[in-house]
Order: sequence, then C-alpha cells, then structure tokens
Amino acid sequence: MNFGFKAILTTGQAPLYAQIRGHLLQRIALGLWKPGDLLPSETALADEFAVSQGTVRKALDGLVANNLVVRHQGKGTFVATHTPQRELFHFFHLVDQNFTRQMPETSRLISCQLRRGERHELHNLKLGSNAHVVVIRRVRRLYGKPVIMERIVVPSKLFPGLSENDNVPNELYHFFEKTYGVTIHKAIENIYATSANQETSLYLGLKQGAPVLGITRIAESLDGAPVEYRLSLCNTCAHTYMNEIV
Repeated sequence: MNFGFKAILTTGQAPLYAQIRGHLLQRIALGLWKPGDLLPSETALADEFAVSQGTVRKALDGLVANNLVVRHQGKGTFVATHTPQRELFHFFHLVDQNFTRQMPETSRLISCQLRRGERHELHNLKLGSNAHVVVIRRVRRLYGKPVIMERIVVPSKLFPGLSENDNVPNELYHFFEKTYGVTIHKAIENIYATSANQETSLYLGLKQGAPVLGITRIAESLDGAPVEYRLSLCNTCAHTYMNEIV
C-alpha cells in the first residue's frame, strides 16, 4: 500500500521492531489507518519493511500492549476504536463499595460554550495566548444519583462546532473519535482531597464544605499532543477511586 512516503529503517539505531512500531504508529496518528481499519497482514508488512515476520509481530505486540491495535483471531489486526467498554476500563476509575465499575448512565449538560482559554487551561493544553477553547460543564450520574461534576476543556480548533451542540453524548472519547477524528491515547491524572463549594454542593446534593475527591486529567492524542484538560469533582460517600497496576 502506497502511503506517499517510504519507511526507512536504520541499522545501529533503535531495534528494527521499535522502528517499525514507530512507522505504524505514525500512520495511525496521521489518519492513514483509521479506527476500525484492518492493517495489512504480518506477511505483507514483513515484505514492505524487508524484515522477518517475527520482527513485525514484535512491533505489533507493542501496539497491542498499548491498546492501539487489537487482534481478532482469524480476522487480522485492527486499529483500536473507542467503545463505551474501552472508555470504562481504561479511563474511568470510580468503583462502588463492591469494587464494581459502572459507566455513568446519564449526563446532565450544564453548559457548552466557546471562550478564550484561561491561563492555566492554555498552559495545560499547550495553546498560545488568546487561543479559544470549548468548555463543557456537566454532571454525571451513577446508580441514579449525581456523583461527578466535570469541567472539560478542549481546543476549539480541533472541535469545530462543538460549542453549538446541545446534545453532547455521555461517552465523549467515542464521540471525539467518530465525529472529529481525534483519538485519545492516554491520560495523566492527579487526585487530591478538596471540599464542595456552593456550585458543587448544589449539583451533587451535598452540604457546602463536604469532602469531595478532585481529579485533574490531561488527555493526549496519538501524537502526544494534549487535547483535553478535565477537572472532575466526585462525591465518594458511596464510591472510591481504584487504579489497577499490572
């Protein structure tokens, strides 16, 4: 398959499988292979790069481990897509008292507006001064009760028309991928203890000053660019934050 450029492997530099993995990742990041697309066979890739099939398989193993591609027995290797299930297990860490995860069943949209980014938002998204952002404010419910208040900030240039959408879906990453071609690859989170201000207490049904869990997240696309800055304030009376380390 002709991609308009020739992949060149360099001896004496990174291992061949790592170089191939980098070339394959570049094609996904550039949109040459889109979410859900079938990759060429290991044999075809081995012929293209003039390496063994085992070297190609090792390159693909690295992409599988990072949830960038998925293998389906008897069908081949596909570019990974965001689904509610993937979003739940990779990007949602609140569990109930039985340590069970449940994707928030509904979201109440408070506002979705276009404005100039604030200094800390521009810093976290690596945007220039006076850049515009879209700010989504919403409340998410678990087991029928409001549990999470979120403020989600994204660069407006990547999401044209988003601020005019009155029906922002619950699973944002799936929506970003399908509608705007922006794939969230990884997220970096910081958690801290804080207390509910007047607005948070109103929307989460808490007393003002009640303890809540704060989570800040910077989500990155496939090329490592930050594309989302999120603040979540969580009522942990019946939930806790769980992160599995394997």
